[in-house]
Amino acid sequence: MAEPLSQPRSSSFLTLAGLALLVLGALGGWAFERQRMAGAVSGSGRAAMEKVVHDYLLTHPEILPEAMDRLRAKESQKQLAGIGSRLYEAYPGAIMGNPQGKVTLVAFSDFACTYCRQSEPALAALIAENPDLKVVIRHLPIIAPTSPVAAAMGLAAAEQGKYGAFHSAMFAAGRTDPASIEAAARLAGLDLARARTAAVQPKVQAELEANIGFARTLGINGTPVWIVGDQILQGAVGKDALAEAVATARKS
Repeated sequence: MAEPLSQPRSSSFLTLAGLALLVLGALGGWAFERQRMAGAVSGSGRAAMEKVVHDYLLTHPEILPEAMDRLRAKESQKQLAGIGSRLYEAYPGAIMGNPQGKVTLVAFSDFACTYCRQSEPALAALIAENPDLKVVIRHLPIIAPTSPVAAAMGLAAAEQGKYGAFHSAMFAAGRTDPASIEAAARLAGLDLARARTAAVQPKVQAELEANIGFARTLGINGTPVWIVGDQILQGAVGKDALAEAVATARKS
């Protein structure tokens, strides 16, 4: 599961319904075009062909999940292509795993996100098992009023080369109130005066705004979200799903 950005959880049914209609239309159009090219039907036969597809889907609804997964994959590829390489360019120091890794995983996260915190063991295991994995952290401070403050301090920690320690301390704390943020900063060994100055720099705010822009462009509506290769995985999907996506990206 994922904590929401702007789209309510109740919209998931409408999303699936919309995808089903898109699948139906796409399959009907494909079948009609194949038949038309073969000379089997005329333009007026499209409605009849779509009815055949409609009736088949009602009889065999089990094919819809696979079709919708493929449709989502194609949409993800289009969205990612529209952003290009910018998505994979980390804020200096906001990286986990191997900074020179050949495979890149982009993680949209919020220190106040319960599901992000629950995903930490999976992420740690994934990094340990994949020495060629580079994890680019993109803070999406959307959950709590203090999320932006915590995210800004995370980027300040990144500038001091101590992002990983601060990241672990924040999720271990489980809160993003000012006291927890300062305690995590001290535990990570930050120069607090320097970090406080860095956290309010325009480039930090620009980074957080850019992350929100990426999320909107990609249709991301909550955290955590994982992007690797041409796949977008939303929610606390677990290590196995992430490992499979990483392995697929490595082969491509």
